[in-house]
Amino acid sequence: MKVANGSCKVKGRQEKRNAKRKKKRSHFQHVPPVNSGPLSVSPDTALARQLHEATSRGQANIKRLKQSTRPVHPRSHVHSPQKVKSKAKTVTFPYAHTNGGLEFESSPHFRQEGLESFAQIVPQNGVEGSGMEHSEAGSMDIEARAEEPLYHAAIDHMHSRTVLIMKQGETLCFRGKCRLTCLYGSVEVLGFSIEEGQQPYPVFSPPTHCPLSITATGWYTATSATSKTRKERRMEVKAIIRQHLSAEARKRLQGEVDPDSCLVLLEPLNTPLTRFLTSLPEHSGIFGLSPSERKVQPAAFDCPLSEVGVIPLQGSSEGLMMSQSYRDALHTLVKACTDESDGCPVILVCGAKNSGKSTFNRHLLNTLLNHTVSIDYLECDLGQTEFTPPGCLSLSTVTEPLLGVPFTHQRTPKRMVFFGESSCESDLDRYLESLTFLWRFYSRESPIIINTMGWVKGFGLQLLVDLIRLFSVTHVVQLNYGVRAQCPALTPAFLQSAQGWQTRPPAPPTLGEEAEEHIAPQSHVLLSVQSEFEGAGDSSNMLCRRSNVLRDLALLAYLSQLQSPEPGPMRPLHCFTPYQAPMSSVAVRVTHCEVAPAHTLYVANASLVGLCCLGERVAGTTGPILLSHTPVCQCLGFGVLRGVDTVRGLYFLVTPVPPSVLRQVNCLMLGGVKLPHTLLRTQPGIQGERPYVTSDYSFDLTGAGKMRVFKGLQRREHL
Repeated sequence: MKVANGSCKVKGRQEKRNAKRKKKRSHFQHVPPVNSGPLSVSPDTALARQLHEATSRGQANIKRLKQSTRPVHPRSHVHSPQKVKSKAKTVTFPYAHTNGGLEFESSPHFRQEGLESFAQIVPQNGVEGSGMEHSEAGSMDIEARAEEPLYHAAIDHMHSRTVLIMKQGETLCFRGKCRLTCLYGSVEVLGFSIEEGQQPYPVFSPPTHCPLSITATGWYTATSATSKTRKERRMEVKAIIRQHLSAEARKRLQGEVDPDSCLVLLEPLNTPLTRFLTSLPEHSGIFGLSPSERKVQPAAFDCPLSEVGVIPLQGSSEGLMMSQSYRDALHTLVKACTDESDGCPVILVCGAKNSGKSTFNRHLLNTLLNHTVSIDYLECDLGQTEFTPPGCLSLSTVTEPLLGVPFTHQRTPKRMVFFGESSCESDLDRYLESLTFLWRFYSRESPIIINTMGWVKGFGLQLLVDLIRLFSVTHVVQLNYGVRAQCPALTPAFLQSAQGWQTRPPAPPTLGEEAEEHIAPQSHVLLSVQSEFEGAGDSSNMLCRRSNVLRDLALLAYLSQLQSPEPGPMRPLHCFTPYQAPMSSVAVRVTHCEVAPAHTLYVANASLVGLCCLGERVAGTTGPILLSHTPVCQCLGFGVLRGVDTVRGLYFLVTPVPPSVLRQVNCLMLGGVKLPHTLLRTQPGIQGERPYVTSDYSFDLTGAGKMRVFKGLQRREHL
């Protein structure tokens, strides 16, 4: 009986416990879902939303969020750093970027550690995560990130503009595009100083290159009065804010005003270039985050900067990674260009592929524009050109800063030569002859920067030796990465015995020649720069067709000049009215291969052509005039051969070149640079067909497809 009574007592206790557990489970089932009403959904915040749902799914106790939710993104918050530090903790997400390449590989630690770290900044159960279950290293990272300064910004929705306050020394690293105006103080973007009173500048930071950074350099300018007190400067800043923000928008921003701060106005940037590129499906996200950045960058739910097209990046204080040798070379070159006693320096920048040459050139150009009015630029790289579509060499005069990547500042150079290919391997003599032709137009009244190819071995090294000798280079900037140098140091002693493609080393003096009569060759200054940014020289993290993508973007940017400056739908190529050119006054030349004369017009139809101007007059009969050799002449622009009318003897051209310049064209050159495929596939025609594109074609026939050369094979000694 005692045992039975004991079992009844135990059974009764067990029933009471089960009832309590059942009551708790029923309570959990009636908890309302999280209210996310005030949060806005955008493509950039998709990852943050998914992570938030992942951390909230399956929780035992969930309460409604407060009505005034705290933004996750620290750089767009408008509270003071002291208050934010005590209210919420933020986390640093590491990401890799390069100074001259694409990034497509995410961090291997993101899947586990990134998700756990993100859970700490999401409010749960009305309080913040304690972080007791996370590693000690992650807690130290969170504390270090909380000490970083915050960016104070407010947006005026009526005029679609954002006012940003930055303290001296702060840096905003971002992706996207915008129009930047400095309202008070001065800021620096890629070496160029922007002060108050200057014009607005367009800035572009696409994921194809390293992200741009806006750095606050100070409040004092040349026009500022040094006798102003801190209170007077503070009142000036508040007056400027009142001019650009509504009363409601500037409420939270007025309390963060500092007399030593810089005031920046950011506006959306909407140009024919941006509209045309984003209208193409393959490049719709060209001004957003890269795939790896979308994985590791927690997006802000309510960010005033994202409203104008700027996406702040976390995890790095600056976008451009500059080594000490990089800074020393910039300082030496600026000093040489500002010293009038030595004349105009001739600066040649060389290095292997993906060593940061293009970024260094843009940084140097912008820095020199702070001290000089203009700088000349000689483009010797056929594949990755700076101001023109690929396949041509050019001489340009730069008077405006380059606050973007090459396809965002396509412009007409002073002189240009159409080469027709992205590499000069097929004709080295014509390559040097074209550069010599351009060098004749250099006035020697301003410094000049010579950009070279990434070909630094074999014949490429011989071409570098020729350029240094032919152009009397005064400064050579040689970029290297890693432990081993990619090519020998181009010192004056090395050039004394180096063999070029066309030049030879100077002959030693003969026995009968006196020492004072022997003229020593001109020497130059060698500046060795070690590229220390992550991914320098490594192409494993890039797309296999990265160079092709950049060349296509340059061509698309050039053809975007055909679009109307007014907002509206984008027009395909076949919708523009073409120009007519008679066959009897315009010659045709295929530069990259041998084509039978009877097939030349078939090859040229629907192709990209260079609009060139020969020195002599072209005249012929009714048939097409075909050149037997490739001349070195001036190129005035590019166009698309829309069609050929052999009956009337007419060429139909679509080009952004104005008619006044087009009248000088008397030669059409066709090269190996092709129109981007996305341009042909996305232009709808009548009743849905696409011009120049057909599916009624069999690639099973021998020779039907394009011959591709595989260059990935390694030699036996490299295996």
